[in-house]
Amino acid sequence: MTPAGPGRTILLNGASSSGKSSLARAIQARIDAPFWRISIDHLRDAGVLPTARIRSGEFDWRTMREAFFLGFERSLLAYVEAGNDLIVEHIMESEAWLLRLADTLAGHDVFFVGVHCALEELERRERERGDRPIGDARRDFHRIHSYCLYDVEVDAMQERDANADAVIAVWRARSRPSAFERLRERRARG
Repeated sequence: MTPAGPGRTILLNGASSSGKSSLARAIQARIDAPFWRISIDHLRDAGVLPTARIRSGEFDWRTMREAFFLGFERSLLAYVEAGNDLIVEHIMESEAWLLRLADTLAGHDVFFVGVHCALEELERRERERGDRPIGDARRDFHRIHSYCLYDVEVDAMQERDANADAVIAVWRARSRPSAFERLRERRARG
């Protein structure tokens, strides 16, 4: 059976420990279509990377990192072109990454969501999780939203299901141009 057309993407951008995964799970549980939930963390947790050998210093993560993220981003295009709807959890670490992903997914239905969280809460979650380098949340907080345009923004300090309902409602009523289209237009204008 051939899919009806390309899939749609709900892209969540937020600092490390901002609640992207919780929000993604809530959206997936509430939206009226079978969306996949995809993130870098899923790849890491599935053992895709040779983590032990990276930690031992045998492999240099800095030399592998860019290709890893580029491959992840390009895989999203393959999923969407095959007709899969996606909820993607990602951290837009730089404006260059954001624009690269906007170019990669050009012509596709991408709904861009900013997930905000108070710095004190980010740092508390980061400490409690214990699986993130201390300081990542603070670094992300001060950087990752500054160059973004969103279709909708949520406050992760609010109730997760209410945020999911808000995202879904705005997604259903979305219009053109999307945030990604506006980002590409802004760049073209210089």
